[in-house]
Amino acid sequence: MTRGGPVYVEQAFNAMGSPCEIKLYAKTRPRAMHMVRRAIAEVERLEARYSRYRPDSLLSAINQIAATGGQVRVDEETAGLLNYVETCYRESGGLFDVTSGLLRHAWRFRDGRVPEPATVATLLARIGWHRLRWEPPVLAFPEPGLELDFGGAVKEYAVDRVAALCWEAEIRHGLINLGGDIKIIGPHPDGSPWAIGIAHPRQPGSFIRTLRLQRGAMASSGDYERCIEVDGVRYGHVLNPRTGWPVRHLAAVSVVADLCVVAGSAATIAMLKEAQGPAWLAELGLAHFWVDVHGRSGGNWMPGAR
Repeated sequence: MTRGGPVYVEQAFNAMGSPCEIKLYAKTRPRAMHMVRRAIAEVERLEARYSRYRPDSLLSAINQIAATGGQVRVDEETAGLLNYVETCYRESGGLFDVTSGLLRHAWRFRDGRVPEPATVATLLARIGWHRLRWEPPVLAFPEPGLELDFGGAVKEYAVDRVAALCWEAEIRHGLINLGGDIKIIGPHPDGSPWAIGIAHPRQPGSFIRTLRLQRGAMASSGDYERCIEVDGVRYGHVLNPRTGWPVRHLAAVSVVADLCVVAGSAATIAMLKEAQGPAWLAELGLAHFWVDVHGRSGGNWMPGAR
């Protein structure tokens, strides 16, 4: 940086089960570091509220009610998330379903085994957004045994929240990356874009495409993040809530949108739509790129991609 120019700061950290990083420019280093601390604190706040792994989280409290049946009045932020995931449920024809997290009790990828079909079938009987009742601000569980998992939206929401905080603090150049869910605060001070690699779904550590973005957000979904291979068959972590089994058509999808939460849900829905995913993405109109399990790829060419 030239003397008197903006100060560049980058900070790596871990949150929401993922490696994360913040890169930004500010007028002074103290101001930049103050913004980094605020950003990390915001991510940690959202993780504390919505992590299913924390027994003291708001989500765990909601799931305690869901397990036995009952209702709860939620705050405005949680209501906003519930409204969004309900919209995703409807727009996806029921494929994007935050009640499907129960399937993790059958699919234990660390164990390296495929669950018994009967175990999956038992869990399917307790899955379905239609089984709960959402009348803001009251969330009701008429029948016991349900469970919510915001894993498909909270990390992306956190990316957007941090970017908004940066703008409020008059930070105009930077990038937020939470485990591959990315939002551009703004280009480098000289106007040049940020280079963002899209992971190759079958070649760990390599990129299948590189984007150069000055604005917007990108999120990806794929069968490579958590997967097992049994008897020559690959089983990824993207599970169809209707069948309880992993999707088998697309290997990876990346979407660019104004908001990271939109990019993330669109990528996930495309994976869940299997063979219909590419056509659905094309109709959606967002910039995207996909690769299927046979290595075929497509999408509308994203700006700056190579």
